[in-house]
Amino acid sequence: MNHTELRTRETRLRRAAVRQGLRMEKSRRRDTRATDYGTYHLVEAETNDLKAHGLPRGYGLSLDDVERALNGEL
Repeated sequence: MNHTELRTRETRLRRAAVRQGLRMEKSRRRDTRATDYGTYHLVEAETNDLKAHGLPRGYGLSLDDVERALNGEL
């Protein structure tokens, strides 16, 4: 998957999250060795409660995981 396709998919998933009252956030870590580098989590927009994450402190979801969570499969 090239960069443009990745950004397009990320944008599509962000919009899907908004339609469900969620916010998709990407980890801001810049250390490529960090466990949450390049991963996402879903947050309820109104309450800021974590709704889907793969690590104890948040983040940890790949784009595939985010898509599954938005489809109710995770």
